Amino acid sequence: MSGVTIIGSGHHVPGAPVTNDALARVMDTSDEWIQARTGIQQRYFARDGQGPSDLAVEAATKALDDAGVEATDVDYIIFATMTPDYMFPGSGPLLGAKLGISGIPALDIRQQCAAMPYAFQLANGLVQSGAAETILLVGAEVHSGFMPWTDWDVVRSEAEREISPRAYERANKHRGLAVIFGDGAAAMVLRRSNEPEGGFIAAELHSDGDSFDHLFVSGCGFRSIPYVTPEALLADEHIPQMRGPSLLKKAVQTLSRTVNSLCETHGIAPEDIDCFIAHQANDRINRAVRQALKVPPEKIPSNIARYGNTSAATIGILTDELRRDGKIREGDLLCFLALGAGLNWGAALLRL
Repeated sequence: MSGVTIIGSGHHVPGAPVTNDALARVMDTSDEWIQARTGIQQRYFARDGQGPSDLAVEAATKALDDAGVEATDVDYIIFATMTPDYMFPGSGPLLGAKLGISGIPALDIRQQCAAMPYAFQLANGLVQSGAAETILLVGAEVHSGFMPWTDWDVVRSEAEREISPRAYERANKHRGLAVIFGDGAAAMVLRRSNEPEGGFIAAELHSDGDSFDHLFVSGCGFRSIPYVTPEALLADEHIPQMRGPSLLKKAVQTLSRTVNSLCETHGIAPEDIDCFIAHQANDRINRAVRQALKVPPEKIPSNIARYGNTSAATIGILTDELRRDGKIREGDLLCFLALGAGLNWGAALLRL
């Protein structure tokens, strides 16, 4: 029986690009330093008042147009984000309302950067069970809210001035994390493939709560009463903490192992896969995964230089670009792979 496939895609990023040189105005960094460690050259940031559902509307509208379907044809929304518009409710119902399709099921999932392999398995299950026919799958993030600076006009190149030593010191304390993330949204319209052997094939998914402290937010949670305190904000406990070197090592080990295991289970050789669409967290990770899988560079494309890490949106943004540029086509065998906070990780196979 055929599985779900992608019949339309779209993406959206807010505002003008923010270069590495712009970040160097508020912390001790440089274009050379950032590119050498991450491969990132620029990223985009939302304005105050813009939430992930706002970015998602733009991406979803493009995806629906690409698919040639109306918003009213959608009968299920899956919304992946780790930066929701509100602590609750989720962003899925907000997107449905903004698209004029209130009333349909809207599910938020929280696998962070690893959301897409999970989402494909979930979407396939919904379609196979008869619970849905046309699914709008969205990944959208607004990381601006945890950036460690207040001089946004300087970062956006709208003003030129020296920032205070205290502000500079604070931003520099979180430099390793702050240079990585950007904001953006991607959407895909999913339906059952018309080809007997087409669409979603399988996924292999994992989680490890023992390693949660590799990437997490220590404050602003319901272990505390109240769940947000002035002391936590003053201590910057709303800004994620990341064990970068250890996280990189885990990503390389787990992703290559998971892809090989998934392929072996389904009798597919990694070299038979036409394109590996990997989460764009760090170019160093994806290069190491490519080497571990022994596949050529052109099979693991990258766009992190232009967007940074948009978490749940990265795979969707890259997929949309590859589709529109004709670099992935009908009949291609794709492997989506990602690791994110949780830790969650996994890989999914899909034939367009």
